[in-house]
Amino acid sequence: MTDETGRSRDLERFITFIDAVTAIAITLLVLPLVDLVPELGTDGSVTALLGDHTAELTAFGLSFLVIARLWMSQHRVMSTVVVQDALVTRLLLAWTLSIVVLPFPTALVAQAGHQAATKIFYIGTMAMSSALLAALAWAGGRNRSIRDTDQRPDPLPALASVVGFAIALAITLAVPSTSYWPLLGMVLCDPFVHWWRGSRGSQPSHIRMGE
Repeated sequence: MTDETGRSRDLERFITFIDAVTAIAITLLVLPLVDLVPELGTDGSVTALLGDHTAELTAFGLSFLVIARLWMSQHRVMSTVVVQDALVTRLLLAWTLSIVVLPFPTALVAQAGHQAATKIFYIGTMAMSSALLAALAWAGGRNRSIRDTDQRPDPLPALASVVGFAIALAITLAVPSTSYWPLLGMVLCDPFVHWWRGSRGSQPSHIRMGE
């Protein structure tokens, strides 16, 4: 049975569940910041409070942007999938797990962000989520019967993100003083993908993610 969009009802319910879990995960990111308010007291300085907890604020902002971007990429990958598929379902659940876990290493960044284990856990979780998106795009593209179009999801942007996260992790581990700033290099992933396509003289025939 299908809904008004043509997507099977079971798949639509599953996607709605995934969206709800993602929304909860992204909301959980702000809870550690709410817990800082009692430190302010009655005569405390808001400016001083924010200055004392720059790490928490930075981790929140970065993780919010990452989860939002990952969700939008997942949405684009699934936009043409209208029939439930066992492999796609398993990959979506695995991707959801990576999103649910992310608030935990985000909290660790604020408390033990200088430790190598924290960096590996935090950035590694992001890289794993991107890798699962690439696998999801491949799974959606291999089976024409589950899509409502001949266009296939493009795994290349997600793969570029995996490489970007790996490079950022390598830099922050090799040069600890860079902290988490190497993650800003992720903004170069999409331009790199466009350059790569241009250098090969080809236009993408897939549905691109993250744009």
